[in-house]
Parts: sequence; structure tokens; C-alpha cells
Amino acid sequence: MCNSKIDGRSVLQPAINRFSAALDPTKPMKKPSSPPAMAVLKRGNDNNGLNSSGEKPPTPRSAAAKPPIVVRKKSKKVFAGGLPGLEATALTEAATTAGSIAAAQREQASLMQQQRKLRIAQYGKMEAKLQNKSVAVHSGNNGGVNQEEKRCTFITSNSDPFYVAYHDEEWGVPVHDDKILFELLVLCGFQVGLDWTTILKRRKEYSEAFAGFEAEVVAKFTERQMSSICSEYGIEQGRVRAVVDNANRILQITKDFSSLDKYFWSFVNYRPLNPNYKTCRKIPAKTSKSESISKDLVRRGFRSVGPTVVHSFMQAAGLTNDHLLSCPRHHHLLSLH
Repeated sequence: MCNSKIDGRSVLQPAINRFSAALDPTKPMKKPSSPPAMAVLKRGNDNNGLNSSGEKPPTPRSAAAKPPIVVRKKSKKVFAGGLPGLEATALTEAATTAGSIAAAQREQASLMQQQRKLRIAQYGKMEAKLQNKSVAVHSGNNGGVNQEEKRCTFITSNSDPFYVAYHDEEWGVPVHDDKILFELLVLCGFQVGLDWTTILKRRKEYSEAFAGFEAEVVAKFTERQMSSICSEYGIEQGRVRAVVDNANRILQITKDFSSLDKYFWSFVNYRPLNPNYKTCRKIPAKTSKSESISKDLVRRGFRSVGPTVVHSFMQAAGLTNDHLLSCPRHHHLLSLH
């Protein structure tokens, strides 16, 4: 408690109710500076504080979540549109480079697989098929379509010269000589289990072994002669006996039809068949015609003359023109009729 003078009078009042007489009660008092503002100003001078005294101090939650949000927005902004930044450009170039390498590797693997199919497509076992891109590459390197691509597709650049010459000069040419017909029938029978290249390379040996395919001479071979042929030329005894037996059957056909030529060509009305195959896959291993000829030969006592062997014989002897339509030999043989 203390004494104070108010309007010249002494008044007893508590100390907490005192106020300065210099203050005018009719005027509003000035608001003191806010302590939090001073704290912000002091924080502005702190190394870990805000850079500006006007910024508000962030709460712990917003401070922790703010950096990832800023990064994600920035990355979206970079990739969504506008000019890409350095990181975006690097990522784009890396992705583009990786995609280009993968595409080139796939293309190279595809071409290598097609070239491998081309190398093994020999002797009519399968048809080599090249994609348009592969054909364009080869034609660009060779300056156009080469001769191998014009022939039947089972003739390739890797085919043996014996086989290519046989295709270009003999295969499909109509044969009317009895000795050659006998030879082709023997060769087609020997070809079972082997390839034509092996047979063609031994063609001269077979001709020597069987007396130039003179049916009259071969039909008279003795057991000793047949054994000598087996040991000297390495031919199986069963095949040698089959040739001798067939020679005797040919002699009988010659008596009935005056020649082996007339016998075989009577099945096709003395005119080659022309099936007009477009791809090698369309060429069958046997036909109804080869089956009918095979049955008649078997009935007459011939050996090793199944439908597949007879069809191969028909192709070789020109009874059917099985050259593909795209092969120049097909049109050449048509002009011979």
C-alpha cells in the first residue's frame, strides 16, 4: 500500500494500481513490440535460422515434407513439358541409346537366323525364306537378283556344283532312252537314305559297275559278278541284287511294250505333267500317279520302287515338270513340248 496524489488529494491504494501521471489517460497507449517478432529477428541472425526476418518459422511437419514435394514437382515439371534439364536429358539419351542397341541386336539376330536357314536349305529338304529386309540387303550388295535366286529355291549359293549342273541341264528333261531310264530308276533307288550330291558324284562308278545300264547284260550277272561289284564299288549286296532283278523285269516289259520308254510314258499319256508349283513346300513326296506306277511295277516283280522313289524317278525323267514357276528351267521345258 502507498499514498498517491490524485487531483491534489492523497489517496491510499495498492502498489499494483499505480500509473504514471505523465501518461494521458485520454490517449490510447502504444502497443509494445511483439516478442515473437524479436525472436524471428534474432533467429535471422542465427546460422540455422531463416534468411529473412519476414519469413515465418516452419513447423516440424511442413519442414520434413517440403523437400520431397519440391523435388517431385520439379521433376514432373521437367518431363511434362518445356526444355528438359540436364538430368532429364541424360536419362533420355541413356534410354534412347539402350533402345537403339537392343533394336540393332534384335535385327542382327534375325538376319543371322535367316542366313542360317539359307545355308542349310539344300537338296529340296526345306525352303529357304528370307524377309524383305534380308533380300534387300543381299540384292543391294550383289547389284540385283543373282542366278541362284532365280532357280528353284532348293538350289542355293552353297549347293554343290554337281547338283547345280544336274538341275540346270538334266532334271526334268524328258527322257526316252531306255538305258537312261534304267539308270535313273537305279539312281533314285540308291538315293534313299542319301542325298543327290553323293549319288551324282558316284554316277560314273555306278555306270561302270552295271555295264553302262545295258539291261540285257545286267540281267545275266552271276553271283560271282554281283559279289565282285559289292566288294569293288562298296555297294550293298541287296541293292546289287535288286538292280539285276529289275533288269530282268525290264526285258519282260520290252517284250510287252516294245520299249521301256513306251511303258513309262503311257502313264502320262505321252506328255509331261505340269503341276505349276510356286514354292518347294507345295511339291509332294509322292502323288497318285506315282502310286499307280509303283503298284504296277511291284506287280511285275520290280524291287525298290516305292511311290516316293517312283515320284523322284518321274521328276528326273521329265514325266513331270516340277521346276518352280519362278525357275527359268520351267519355261524352257515347256517350250520343248
